Amino acid sequence: MRKVADRLLIAGVGLIGASLGMALRARGAVGEVVGLGRSAENLRVARRRGAIDRGERDPTRACRDIDLVVIATPVGTIAPLAATLAHLLPPAAVITDAGSVKEPVIAEVAAALGATAGRFCGSHPIAGAELAGAAAAARDLLAGHRCILTPARTTDPATRRRVRALWAAAGMRVEEMPAARHDRLYALVSHLPQVVATALMTAALAGEPDGLAIAYAGSGFRDATRIAASPAVLWRDILLANRAPVLAALARFDSAYTRLRHAIARGEGREIERVLSQARHARLGLEPRGRRAGAAGRRAASRSARA
Repeated sequence: MRKVADRLLIAGVGLIGASLGMALRARGAVGEVVGLGRSAENLRVARRRGAIDRGERDPTRACRDIDLVVIATPVGTIAPLAATLAHLLPPAAVITDAGSVKEPVIAEVAAALGATAGRFCGSHPIAGAELAGAAAAARDLLAGHRCILTPARTTDPATRRRVRALWAAAGMRVEEMPAARHDRLYALVSHLPQVVATALMTAALAGEPDGLAIAYAGSGFRDATRIAASPAVLWRDILLANRAPVLAALARFDSAYTRLRHAIARGEGREIERVLSQARHARLGLEPRGRRAGAAGRRAASRSARA
């Protein structure tokens, strides 16, 4: 495979950053991977697991001879870090990020980089888990998933091509989307679920302060609240950075929740069934075709066994 970088810097060697390093090194798509982070222990874990070739805590040392940078830190730190690194990097080095909020981040990075803003292209790899750190990374975490690029008007075409090649080399399906549309879309399908899972967990805790409800939780509750285990600081920054789209998504959720609550209160069985069926069919459409067929086969076998 053709190398996407002779020397790649991953600033923030957590779940996404470490998984990216592991994927690129395993595929021979990069010469050297340098990890920049604050935790010496996490950098040691990243190196031991094959995510980076060497770890640095000093940005000046980390930026030497780098030709491509991925900033995989919390959303609130991306622009300040880009500004710091830009003064230390070689002039031709390209910069991208891995944040799940794009429009405000792109504006802040462009302001920070000024005349050199053409070297930056926003990106969002759509993969991950509720766990954090290099210890949770996996070589195939990104493979087969989407990565959304959100180039700005200032982004150089060469920058866009290099960032696209980077994520493609990690096995991702790369698409492009305007930053504002990205933020509205992911407010609905990523940021709203985080709020709902957190609220569901909070409601269950409040209903049984002694923890009894949680102790009796089954797979449904566990599935619905899985992402509530995600790092609080990470999600605090995301929800604040994407505030307006998140509030719009919450208003839609509130409307849907209120309609269902009223139907339950009024004993409107037909309306309850309609809403449940609509949601069920939409959710089944998310499953890969093979898994849907397998589930249908299991249901048929179960019916036959009962007959």
